[in-house]
Amino acid sequence: MHYGLQNMFYKYIWSANWWNQGAKDAAVSHLDLRCQKRDSAAFQALVSSDQDEFLLTIGGDAILSKSGPIQIVRCEVETDAPCEVEVKLIGLIEDDDRTLKSDVLLEDRYAYVQKRKIQSLWIELHAGELAAAGTYGGKVKFYAHSMFEDEVLERELTFSLTIGDRVLPEPREYSFYLDLWQHNCNIARKYNVAYWSDEHFAILDSYLLSLGQLGQKALTLIVSEEPWCGQRSFIDSEPSDLNEYSIVPIVKRHSGEFAYDFSRLDRYVELGEKHGIREELEIFGLINIWEHEEEGFGSLVQDYPDAIRVRYYDEAAGSYRFIRDQNDLAAYVQALERHFIEKGWIDRVRVVADEPEDFDLFAKRMACLREMAPAFQYKAAIHQSEFIRKGVQGIVDYVPILDCAAGEFEQLMQVRSEAKGRMMYYVCCVPDKPNTFVSSPAIESRVIPWLAERLQMDGFLRWNYTVWPDNPLEKLSYRPSLWKAGDTNFVYPGKGGRPLLSLRYKWLQRGIRDFEYMQLLKRSGLEEHVEQALKRVFKFDHPAQLCPGSGKTAEQLYSFHLEDYDRLYM
Repeated sequence: MHYGLQNMFYKYIWSANWWNQGAKDAAVSHLDLRCQKRDSAAFQALVSSDQDEFLLTIGGDAILSKSGPIQIVRCEVETDAPCEVEVKLIGLIEDDDRTLKSDVLLEDRYAYVQKRKIQSLWIELHAGELAAAGTYGGKVKFYAHSMFEDEVLERELTFSLTIGDRVLPEPREYSFYLDLWQHNCNIARKYNVAYWSDEHFAILDSYLLSLGQLGQKALTLIVSEEPWCGQRSFIDSEPSDLNEYSIVPIVKRHSGEFAYDFSRLDRYVELGEKHGIREELEIFGLINIWEHEEEGFGSLVQDYPDAIRVRYYDEAAGSYRFIRDQNDLAAYVQALERHFIEKGWIDRVRVVADEPEDFDLFAKRMACLREMAPAFQYKAAIHQSEFIRKGVQGIVDYVPILDCAAGEFEQLMQVRSEAKGRMMYYVCCVPDKPNTFVSSPAIESRVIPWLAERLQMDGFLRWNYTVWPDNPLEKLSYRPSLWKAGDTNFVYPGKGGRPLLSLRYKWLQRGIRDFEYMQLLKRSGLEEHVEQALKRVFKFDHPAQLCPGSGKTAEQLYSFHLEDYDRLYM
């Protein structure tokens, strides 16, 4: 049997990683860890056998193998640190190249491990606000037995944990502006529950908890049908159901009056607030609706410049229909505006445009919508800098794609100095680096928040959180020529209505906490220390070198050495 420790950014690739693949990447018997208060330190423990299969368990429950008398190995973590200890088995996900790679943090209490396969364990020590600063010790113990034999201590590995004096803020108070879009109908489908039912909201409670723990700021509200044309799944030979529907039921009464039910919308907003997600209500489905005429995703409202699709139940006809008259559409948009004003939420509302392409058409759409509902403010995810340079009246928050943010850095900083809203950046299926695909180097998820600090951005946006294909734990790869595996998610659908977190989620969380620590240091007059840390991590002379056209490799742009990041912590 082989036992060892690795840092939190270790990524196991089955059949590619051997037990000792060189001194640089070899597992070790001791690690020194650091964290602050209201923070955590994490690492991985590795177990493997080149002789026989075995069963690895992390619980104290009695267990025998269902296949008979094989060796059972139990992991136990001991520490005198004033921390909550979390131990999870790490599961493998098939990447686009058919290799299996570490990504999902499992809720299973045991795993069968094949001969010569490495089984990784995620071990995380959570230090609370009241944890005493100091250095503590810890042990990772492995006991083994078969059938009714007594357990024998096979191996003991050690670690130290130094808890610093500073206290990170609560996630709901993070200054890093995180916006991961939610696709809630897709969540309901994975658990086979009715959209917006009590069962659905109970599941969403768990998912919003996981978002809140990252410091998520924005709550996604979809108020018309299919703003993304089901992500155009109809182009795929084996399409997945990626359709998203409105959270607002509408009824046309026998009198001809429309009635709008905002109770589901209100319930979701209140659920988000429960988990600290209270900065922004991002509204999808009112502007820049995706179209695909050949497949039926066209414009419905006569002589209107956008393809808004608003469904309602017609009491007189006894059937569902779609709004096709501009006056009826205006009445709905105005009812939305009025509801947000009455609830006191209007300042938090951002009507989102996702990657508009035609500037003149987009300006026309904006003008129509602003005439209907002048109180709305707008946010745009931009992949063409023209939209930022020319400016469109009503847009408060700009979110350029990384290539744009880096390539036109000075121009965007000028726009930012004049704008009253936020400026973030985003990545999606592009660029290749840095990104958060299963195939991406682990450090790149940590780099994302560091890059926001380097580019003087408020935060980060990504279109994914739960845009899974139909069976993500069995086959995450979907449309790989466009979406690399992992492009669609940071979590997986787990049992009992709870998400399974990923390593990429944890790595991003580490980077966000780094960002928060930087802000603490700067407020303490230690700006120079932060600046030196950024210089160690980033190697480019100008942000434009992040663009693919520069020809720079990832290693030429940012550090792959953990010590360059960890030296931030004084």
